[in-house]
Amino acid sequence: MGIPKGELRIAGKPILQYLLEQWNWPCPTLLVTAPGRQHPPGWESFDREAIDPVAGEGPLRGIVTALENSSGAQAIIIATCDMPRVTRRMLDHLRAQLAADRTIWGVMIERAGEIEPFPLALRTSALELLRERLNQRARSLHPLAKLPQFRLIAPPPDWDERVWTNLNAPEDYRRFTDAAV
Repeated sequence: MGIPKGELRIAGKPILQYLLEQWNWPCPTLLVTAPGRQHPPGWESFDREAIDPVAGEGPLRGIVTALENSSGAQAIIIATCDMPRVTRRMLDHLRAQLAADRTIWGVMIERAGEIEPFPLALRTSALELLRERLNQRARSLHPLAKLPQFRLIAPPPDWDERVWTNLNAPEDYRRFTDAAV
């Protein structure tokens, strides 16, 4: 991207502030940042910030940090700052799917045969399993989908395909901001 994704701006706002306003999330919010990248623009819009204890361990490290800092919650919803078209409706859908089956620890989306690891709904009871995987140097979330404690669900057919927009490169960001104006 050329700069940390947390420093991007959308419609003149820090991307983190933009996302929180879009989601209007009714529960406490936690921002997980990497060491040396704490307090990105818009961080103060979150209820709390947790800093990963180790840099460069991938998305699984961030999820473990989120679970470790979940302050007694029974479940969490995880979204990333590089998917600006994720909606509150998506987050609510994942939360409802997790709540509907008390036997599972997590819910991910599968579309067109591909796993979309984010956004993700997780029970905090998954923490030990995820710590173990991290200790085994696992970093990817895709293998979780094969575990019996996790459920893959199809997105509802009326979800706009653009919700999967991911800002991984400067041209992705330019396309998104040009379309958003």
